[in-house]
Amino acid sequence: MPVNDPIVAEQTPRADLTIDQKWDLYSREEHEIWNTLYDRQMGVLKGRAAPEHFRGLELLNLNEGGIPDFRRVNEKLMKLTGWQVVTVPGLIPEKEFYDHLANRRFVSGRFIRDGDRLDYLPEPDIFHDVFGHVPLLTQPVFADYMQAYGEGGLRSLQFDAIKRMARLYWYTVEFGLIRSDEGLRIYGAGIVSSRGESIFSLEARSPNRIHFDLERVMRTDYRYDDYQQTYFVIDSYDELMEATAVDFAPLYERLPTLPEFKPSDVQPGDTVYQKGTQEYAMSGGLKGDAIAV
Repeated sequence: MPVNDPIVAEQTPRADLTIDQKWDLYSREEHEIWNTLYDRQMGVLKGRAAPEHFRGLELLNLNEGGIPDFRRVNEKLMKLTGWQVVTVPGLIPEKEFYDHLANRRFVSGRFIRDGDRLDYLPEPDIFHDVFGHVPLLTQPVFADYMQAYGEGGLRSLQFDAIKRMARLYWYTVEFGLIRSDEGLRIYGAGIVSSRGESIFSLEARSPNRIHFDLERVMRTDYRYDDYQQTYFVIDSYDELMEATAVDFAPLYERLPTLPEFKPSDVQPGDTVYQKGTQEYAMSGGLKGDAIAV
């Protein structure tokens, strides 16, 4: 929980770990930070983000300025796909997270990053959660995928497979790329909400870009503190839904017998769109000075 948000600190979470957003208590400065982030990202995402992201922003009126009021967002989102956004005080346990998704509730933090930390934040804030994630929940297939992911996550608890499900979420919902007639586009929220990674993920020569394969993804570790060394690419949201709408139990039984892959690995069976140089990671990543493009 962000210790600098007294509105969060003063609330006792409900049994499902939600709290009230208390939109009326956001400061003018907090709304201005949202506007700065929004305007900056919209400039970077033109020609880079999937068109469904822009449509979602318009359908939910997330482009009207200031931090969105979840009451207004949910009125529109519920009519479109039956989803709603709920506020939580910070990161929550996997079981509760999965349960919210399985019941078409997307969890969001309340706080927004400080004005002097616009480019990097170790924990997700409301800009990442809402600007990054919520627009695609207006798209029926992706909305169904998110619910199915939550249901699968709950089942994964029986198989001690949280790590496998976390990798699937990371490489799709957070850092996924999608092919289009105009070329690769971003749909993952972790990229969409990051100015630097929006450019890096599509244009840098450093990372691998490999076609999505469920088993491959579940065997692949990831970078949680820097730009990714590998991005997985889908052809469509239907492909993603179909690939994951299966019983994972046989996969969970088989995976422990198979080797794990490092974030930088390229394997013989991969469909490779680009084998990266990995020069960014080898130079120290965010600790270094350059982003190779």
